[in-house]
Amino acid sequence: MNKIFEIPLYSYQRSDDQDASSPVRHPVVVIGAGPVGLAAAIDLAQQGVGVVVLDDNDKVSFGSRAICFSKRTLEIADRLGLGDPLVDKGVQWNLGKVFFDDRKVYEFNLLPEEGHKRPAFINLQQYYFEEYMVQRVRDLQEQGAPIEIRGRNKVSAIGTHDDHVTLEIDTPEGSYNLEAEWLIACDGAGSPTRQMLGLDFVGRVFEDNFLIADVIMEADFPTERWFWFDPPFNKGQSALLHKQPDGVWRIDLQLGWDIDKEREKRPENVIPRIREMLGEDVKFELEWVSIYTFQCRRMEKFRHGRVIFAGDAAHQVSPFGARGANSGLQDTDNLCWKLKLVLDGQADESLLDTYDVERIHGADENILNSSRSTDFITPKSEMSRVLRDAVLDLSEQYEFARPLVNSGRLSLPCTYEGSPLNSADALNGPERSAPGSPCPDAPLGDGYLLPQLADRFTLLTINADAPDSFEEAGITVHRLALSTQDDKTRALRERYLGDNDSAVYLIRPDQHVAARRPSFDDSQFRAALRRAIGKEHSA
Repeated sequence: MNKIFEIPLYSYQRSDDQDASSPVRHPVVVIGAGPVGLAAAIDLAQQGVGVVVLDDNDKVSFGSRAICFSKRTLEIADRLGLGDPLVDKGVQWNLGKVFFDDRKVYEFNLLPEEGHKRPAFINLQQYYFEEYMVQRVRDLQEQGAPIEIRGRNKVSAIGTHDDHVTLEIDTPEGSYNLEAEWLIACDGAGSPTRQMLGLDFVGRVFEDNFLIADVIMEADFPTERWFWFDPPFNKGQSALLHKQPDGVWRIDLQLGWDIDKEREKRPENVIPRIREMLGEDVKFELEWVSIYTFQCRRMEKFRHGRVIFAGDAAHQVSPFGARGANSGLQDTDNLCWKLKLVLDGQADESLLDTYDVERIHGADENILNSSRSTDFITPKSEMSRVLRDAVLDLSEQYEFARPLVNSGRLSLPCTYEGSPLNSADALNGPERSAPGSPCPDAPLGDGYLLPQLADRFTLLTINADAPDSFEEAGITVHRLALSTQDDKTRALRERYLGDNDSAVYLIRPDQHVAARRPSFDDSQFRAALRRAIGKEHSA
């Protein structure tokens, strides 16, 4: 077993708050030191917001857990200052293959175009992701950023008030109380925070179970995503194979509904299944085994006064499609710039209601795609199975059938269509960069576009004149001036101009498009900025 599971990363240390005569109030408290909670804390600390992370554990999560991290997550990680170590350690992949019975029916490339800094996906064990995030926290602390992780600090009670949240926290040295202006709950699918507030999920639990087995082995399988429908080694079910760093391979095997979960997790039952898949001659050892049930559920609201939920605490989807951790980091990416504006008094508290609007839209999109994947992978009737198998047969020879095959629609960034923060589209430009969309990357000389669009509002001009900056509602917008004369790959033109000669974009701090026009209009972009911070109705 990997030694990383045994080493405390943020050991318990007594804090000054435990000796204070009255509860100390912090701007933001985050519950949960997983990838989503740490992303929120790092994001806020980089903006100068004081944040305390509380976790009843002091180590990385046990087992590899989430392993597939999408291009958008890596772009967010770049903004948080830890993209390079994730990519350097991770296994990069763009290619997936689909098998039916014992034959390959087709393959697909998730990033067929050039001109992006990051790959479509990396595979990386969640424990490494968390380790690098904790190291980023330590680096920020050395730089004087206001961020703290408190291990073995278990929140046992929460009280909500109009202007703050109270917390009772248990530690190895007894309990103490704390206050937060804002509380972000990132404490996982079983969220004690959600339970303490008497809140629940709505949605579906699917009648099927899947075995996850991480095995250590030397194998010459390529670095690709392999998915089987009805394979010879797991007849009537499905299977998935992914490569991870350190010679670890992720295997998912569908088991069915009526099973004894504890019995199925025993090595004497897991090993024969793996051996049947890999062959008798392949030597391997188990690193981690788990069983999960498909669940596609979410809270009705993510914001409850001064308590805001993110990640699995707010929504759950089945693992196929890699939508869990990836959507969780999109949650914090959406939330933190808004919370910063509210804390600084530059936006009304109502701006946080748009976190609900936009991220519930994202959760519903994920739940829809995940539910469709589940229904395709696990047909609920014999007729559904016949139709599915016919689609798989057709996909081997006919390209039109391949989009109908659903082995887990892989995670894509959410476009906030219809958001009240968007301005009406005034440019007949590419759909991929319309208002509400995450900005597509593009090469710029020796670098890339997205790193220049981080953490602030930006006026992106392409072949267009505009002031170097302008100020509205207390916010300064800085210009990034680009020209297609330097666009040797034509990626910038194709992704932002289309058939237009020029364009001006207002980009949010989370790299989503707020507005775009063919040229700069002072009054229109001032109105667009006010709209993007919730101070003017959408038009």
